[in-house]
Amino acid sequence: MSAANDAIITSLPKLKILNGTCKISPDIALISSMESIPDNRRTKDGARPLRETETWIFDLDNTLYPATCRLFDQIDKNITQFIMHFLGLDWDDAYSLQKGYFRQYGTTMNGLMTLHDADPHEFLEFVHDIDLSPVNSNPRMNAALAKLPGRKIIFTNGSVAHAEGVMGALGVSHHFEAIFDIVASDYRPKPERTVYDKFVADHNVDPTRAVMVEDMARNLAPAHEMGMTCVWVTSDNDWAKAGHDGDHVHHVVDDLTQWLETVAGP
Repeated sequence: MSAANDAIITSLPKLKILNGTCKISPDIALISSMESIPDNRRTKDGARPLRETETWIFDLDNTLYPATCRLFDQIDKNITQFIMHFLGLDWDDAYSLQKGYFRQYGTTMNGLMTLHDADPHEFLEFVHDIDLSPVNSNPRMNAALAKLPGRKIIFTNGSVAHAEGVMGALGVSHHFEAIFDIVASDYRPKPERTVYDKFVADHNVDPTRAVMVEDMARNLAPAHEMGMTCVWVTSDNDWAKAGHDGDHVHHVVDDLTQWLETVAGP
């Protein structure tokens, strides 16, 4: 590589990839400008080069598949219904309580367990009983993950069963060596720092050689503190944007499949 090219790549800003959709198009998404090309050698604020990554850590919902699939709309509705039955509330009161617990306790389940001694297994089974048909098989993501060197692990506030269902629908299950779910975290949700500490200990992850990909920007803050390179997958969900303008976001991506293809190379 020439010195001029080296200077261009070294100075690249945050990565931005456009045009995420639910139904994956066979066409390569448009890369809008030079700033959209991922720097595989150097990244913002001294983050480790992407090609030196040992462990790729992926959130599940609204990350591996686009938020436009609206799977979480189904989960959100089921959570409200669970609260209605469990606490004997009408829809409006249950929904209000749900959102209040989410803001205060990180997940609605955490609030229900803390204040109402809810059974987490019953909760997880009920709320993840959804239709996965909006999630299409993604052969492009499958091919990109196959070329991407390093271990790959799912890190989710959901359940193993839900993660297995989604990964199966996408056709990418075989690329992931493990799923670290809300049960493995002792029912403590991201972004609690102790959850990240347990994750890296359980799976022998060196944070300084890891990349974390996540749709909720605030969930990247502890990963950044530990030395991980952080990738925020954008959506139209306002609740996922909190903290997105912080230094803990190194790459901003609209289309995860396109980004993985570019990082993995030809």
